[in-house]
Amino acid sequence: MKVAVILFNLGGPDGEEAVKPFLFNLFHDPAIITLGQPWRFLIARMIASRRAPIAREIYKALGGSSPILAETERQGRALEAALGGEEDEYRAFIAMRYWRPFADEAAMKAKAWGAERIVLLPLYPQFSTTTTASSFTDWDRAAAKAGMALPTARICCYYDDRDFIAAHAGRLSRALAALDPQKTRILFSAHGLPEKIVKTGDPYPWQVEKTVSAIMARIGPRWDHVTCFQSRVGKLKWIEPSTDEEVRRAGKDGRIAVVIPIAFVSEHSETLVELDIEYRKLAAACGVPAYIRVPTPGDDATFIRGLAAMVRGAVPGVVESRASETCPARCSCCARV
Repeated sequence: MKVAVILFNLGGPDGEEAVKPFLFNLFHDPAIITLGQPWRFLIARMIASRRAPIAREIYKALGGSSPILAETERQGRALEAALGGEEDEYRAFIAMRYWRPFADEAAMKAKAWGAERIVLLPLYPQFSTTTTASSFTDWDRAAAKAGMALPTARICCYYDDRDFIAAHAGRLSRALAALDPQKTRILFSAHGLPEKIVKTGDPYPWQVEKTVSAIMARIGPRWDHVTCFQSRVGKLKWIEPSTDEEVRRAGKDGRIAVVIPIAFVSEHSETLVELDIEYRKLAAACGVPAYIRVPTPGDDATFIRGLAAMVRGAVPGVVESRASETCPARCSCCARV
């Protein structure tokens, strides 16, 4: 049987001219801006216009475009290799949410390949209505447009999956190897989310904390650590503490800051610019003795092995998780509640 694995990611501009439409697509998503039309369109256009000059400078630091597509393609090839030799034939297709290749292209390519079954695999370890749920909804639209009524399995999250955690813990352990626990603080940095979205029952911050707990169970309690959130936009109140506040606190306390991005599995602007450039400068200005950033899992063999196991075990018609717990009742937006 031919199994198409749809890898979801946010996407990023592939050139300077793509920055503004990418931002518009992001803020025009009803999962991000919940207002109805025409207000959502007008607000998305306004934000995209205002933020485009800033975003262009960010992507200039990356050579003019986002590396996320190339990173996701490497992960897709590694996943196909890990699934090789199976009775079924697997092929990975990329569906970016806000810039090319979109879900429409992935659906048409999977159809042309002759897919007989679909596995939806988000590259968002922790579920959120703003990421996984939005991508699932977009896929359903694209699949219907392409006339693909195929058995489909949905993997909603894997925030404490054994291999996902092992990949993170291995990279973090290497970063900590020569450091003194009494002089070091680990900053587990995740993408932020407005508080109003969390109050609707979004399980994202709860799942992020579970990721941190699972990694710390492997690292050991002697290490000081904190969970924090980056990439705030606009005037809304976002979940706290913020990563920049924690960088400042590390400087005030004289602690080495070891920063590990735990909601991202590939390198892109939030890691390569926000963490590696902006927060590194902030750390230097705040007197942080040393600033160390742990890489994302990328195509780490252990992480890819975990993804392959999820794909093999995915059951059509079921929303599945590779996590050890079901979200609590207060997380009413959880895909499995």
